Amino acid sequence: MASVDDLWLVDFGARYPGEPAFRRPALVIGPLETFGPGFPFVVVTPLTTTHRGLSLHIEVEATASTGLKEISYVQCELIRSINRGRLVHHLGVVDSEISHRVATVIRTLLGY
Repeated sequence: MASVDDLWLVDFGARYPGEPAFRRPALVIGPLETFGPGFPFVVVTPLTTTHRGLSLHIEVEATASTGLKEISYVQCELIRSINRGRLVHHLGVVDSEISHRVATVIRTLLGY
């Protein structure tokens, strides 16, 4: 079951300009586990390996705990809800510092 702060390989499907496509890592940011395992959707934000120098992108190191093969960046501006069926396999988890930084950027983006 996907939990908040998990990194998953996600099948985003066909390319559409400016959106994530194909299979790539994504960070699960919701919903909380209180919704239960039967809830059909998860909220994710994709990762990229391209360093664009944007303050909206949070760096995640490639470590055994993240399961990433190279330094990647959480693209906080590309939040999306996906069906759990798009989750290919679990990669790892981010630590509390990364989680807090992502949450802060997303709150700012959404005006919360």
